[in-house]
Amino acid sequence: MTAIDSKQYKEAERQSWNSVAAGWQKWWKPIERGAEKVSRRLIELAEIKPGSRVLDIATGIGEPALTAANLVGRSGHVLAIDISPQMLSIAKQRAASLGIQDVVEFKEGDIETIDLLSAAFDVVLCRWGLMFLPNLKAGLSNIHRSLKPSGHFAAAVWASPGQDTLSATTMNIVMKETNSKPPPPGTPGPFSLSDENRLKNSLVISGFKDLSIERMNVSFDFDSPDNFTTFITETAGPLQKMLANQTIERKREILKAVTEAAQKYVDNNTGKVSFENEAILITSKK
Repeated sequence: MTAIDSKQYKEAERQSWNSVAAGWQKWWKPIERGAEKVSRRLIELAEIKPGSRVLDIATGIGEPALTAANLVGRSGHVLAIDISPQMLSIAKQRAASLGIQDVVEFKEGDIETIDLLSAAFDVVLCRWGLMFLPNLKAGLSNIHRSLKPSGHFAAAVWASPGQDTLSATTMNIVMKETNSKPPPPGTPGPFSLSDENRLKNSLVISGFKDLSIERMNVSFDFDSPDNFTTFITETAGPLQKMLANQTIERKREILKAVTEAAQKYVDNNTGKVSFENEAILITSKK
């Protein structure tokens, strides 16, 4: 990407995340029920302890920053950054409600360009954010520089969804029904770092060592197919963008198709629907 493209891309990302911030606030409990184990495992792998100084990248509405802040306590500190001021506003509210607003600081910015002190952090975390960087090398270099010697970097990215998953099915339906083309190869997106070798090589080139990778199944559960469709339309910026130019009637038809497809993934015992995928967790040291 050129510098101008990168700037345009980041502005579009900021607007996209701002537009769904209210949806994330509404749905944070089912999101975190599914994602909490990823946060806890990243924190465990990164060896965060009371007194640690932690940087959380692309924190969104506050995770894993808030979980880390509870652990580091008042002798530690967490700096959490995100590109979306609307998402950060919600994160700040959540920190205050938990009484940890003095432990965690929220700052608007992105890891490619934000000015950080060298060797300032014991740990850097990033849960599902690296995939959206237009210049991954710049981001990783900044992370590496900000870590103390032997400091830990722990990140989660998404694996490519299987063909027979609600994740893949939903996106395929909406793209087909709106005549949307897939983004060109190399474009940042949820699954752009699903190739383990590319992921590892990116970190090695940036100076990281002692790399290890593990995988974890993640499941977001919803009360019904209708419940799932409401969730996905209120939290997925790219999906909202694809639907934006559709008539009200056409939008209704497309979302009905998503709901009908979700029926296939209903648990017959509970009636709940699971939106599942695999997370790749990568840890390394400076």
